[in-house]
This record gives sequence, structure tokens and C-alpha cells, in this order.
Amino acid sequence: MTAERLNLYDLTREQLRVQLVRWDFSPVHAALLWNYLYLGLAETFSEVAMPELPPKVRARLIAEAGIGGLPTALATESSDGFTRKYLLGLADGERIETVLMRFKGRVTACVSSQVGCAMGCVFCATGQMGYTRHLTPGEIVAQAVHVARSLRQPGPPAKSNLLGYSPLGARLRNIVLMGMGEPLHNYEAVMHALDILRDETGLAIGAERITVSTVGVVPGILRLAAERRPESLAVSLHAATQAERAALVPAARKWPLDELMAACRTYSETTGRRIFYEWTLIEGKNDSAEHARSVGVLLKGLPAQVNLIPLNPTAGFAGAPTRSEAAKRFQKILAEEFKLPSTVRQRRGIDIAAGCGQLAVAEAG
Repeated sequence: MTAERLNLYDLTREQLRVQLVRWDFSPVHAALLWNYLYLGLAETFSEVAMPELPPKVRARLIAEAGIGGLPTALATESSDGFTRKYLLGLADGERIETVLMRFKGRVTACVSSQVGCAMGCVFCATGQMGYTRHLTPGEIVAQAVHVARSLRQPGPPAKSNLLGYSPLGARLRNIVLMGMGEPLHNYEAVMHALDILRDETGLAIGAERITVSTVGVVPGILRLAAERRPESLAVSLHAATQAERAALVPAARKWPLDELMAACRTYSETTGRRIFYEWTLIEGKNDSAEHARSVGVLLKGLPAQVNLIPLNPTAGFAGAPTRSEAAKRFQKILAEEFKLPSTVRQRRGIDIAAGCGQLAVAEAG
């Protein structure tokens, strides 16, 4: 895609209708085009991909627009068959990562919102890269379409089928914005993209199946609350004191822990919904019984669930993932002493550098 050409993935269904009417075409053609884009997952304007599109509409689209698909620079699949990671190319030569993850009964796409990240979390490969630019709405949408399209591609039965995990051919139902970048730093583009992905006549990803993960961008959290956005919110906590959190998450110096928790309370009170609090478990750093109790005290009275995430090791951080017994102890304390629900996230794609930014960093040397 060049800057001069209209990327159709940037447009909501209504915007697409307005554009075709502006070109003096019937809104009927806009509905047909939308179906080809998101139900047929068409990659071109050809007669094969869009057989019922009138020639005059096709000619105008070819002349002035494009389907902003992202070419695959590299694709790797985990040895267990549950995870596939894509390194996707952008029009300006930059690259981003998207991950397809299979679970029992569902397929999830983990998508990126920026090239690099300005938040600088010390254990995150993307944070270690630094920030390059925001993604456009179309570049965010294109990642979900890429995963949806890949699920339709024929191939040998996935070994995971025998265990009841969603095979190729399954429909994309879940999206998490936990890839490269900070979604609330790119608020406008992310929310615009989510409106497109949620459209019930398109990919129809339910709001309850979309999670926006933030490192703690307080203005963004307050805006989500004020706008009553329907997607789920996840907040990366990782520490229960300001000093410990600032050492892991530099953004905490701008938005201190007390301000973050005040914003989280406002969000829950305004929306009536719980927040998923993410805690990356780092051996010897934040995985002790005392740390677990600090989390319990911090979240007391809030509608919350804690997602415990064993660290994905990166070359730029010396920490190691917490051992399973420590994770279980942490979880037990939250449940028994504070009645806090929690999960230990399944580690996926470790053998293919599936953690945020790891593949891009490896390919860049």
C-alpha cells in the first residue's frame, strides 16, 4: 500500500458505504464489497475474488484503493502445533508480529498496535526495541484478517486436534491486543480498528472476546471508562509497590501506582466490569508469598482477576521465569487469603520466540 491509495481495511462499514456513494456507486455495491473483504477474505479485486462486483466499481477500486494485506516475511510454528507466529511486512519496510494461538474450543489472535513500544518495560523484547511509529487502523485489522485467512488454508490435520484443540478451519473468535506496542498510546487507531473487527456483518468478533492490554496508561484507562468501551481491559501490574513497579515498568514514573489504581477504580465503578491484572512472574523478583499478599492487599475490594504469566526470557533481561511450585503458591495465597480468582497463563510458543517482539528482534539481529 502506498500513502496515496485508500486502504479499505481503514474503513468501517459506514465509511465504506459513504466512499462508494461519493464515487457515485450504489450502496449495494458497498455491502457486496464489505462481504468480500470480511466474509470472503478476498486478497484482490479480481473477478475470481469478487465475481459479482461490477466492472466500473472494480476499475475504480483498482485505480484508487487497495486491500491492505500484510505479506508474511517469516512464519514459524511451535513443536506442539498450538502456536503459529507471523512476522508481517508493512508498506514502509517495518515489520510487526502477530500470533495465532489454539486453545480448547477457540482460536485467539494476538495482534500488535505499534512498531516497537515507547513504554520500555525492562523484560519485554518490544520495550527493548524502542518506539518507531503507531500502526494505522487498517494495519491492525489486517493482522486479524491474516489469521482468519490462514485458518481457512488447507493443510495436514494439526496434531493438537487429538487433544481437542481448535484446528485449522476453525473460526477466529478471540483477539488480544498484547503484541508489539502499547494499545492505549495509539488509542484512536486501536478503537477504530476494534469497531471494524466487531462489526456483526464482518469478522464479528464479540466485544467480550476482545482484550485490550495496557501497561498502565492512566489517561487511556479513564477514556475507556468515560466512553464505556465494551472490550475487556487488562492492566499489566507486575509489582505492588511504586518503587518495585518503576524498576520494571518505566511508565510507572509518569503514571505512579496510586494514580493507576485510582483510574482502575474509576473504570470498574463506571463500567461495572472487572479488570484483568497481569503479573509477569520473575523468579526471585516478584514471586514470593509476600508479593502475593501485597497483590491481595492492593486489589482488595476491586472486581478483579489476576493473570499470572511466567516470564518469557529475552536476551535483554537477565531474569528467569518463576518455577511452577512458586506460581502455585502465589495462586493459592490469592485464592485462600484474599478470595481473588487467578489463572496461570499457559506458556505458548517458547520454542519459536512467540513473546512480544522476540521474533522481530531476532530477525533484525
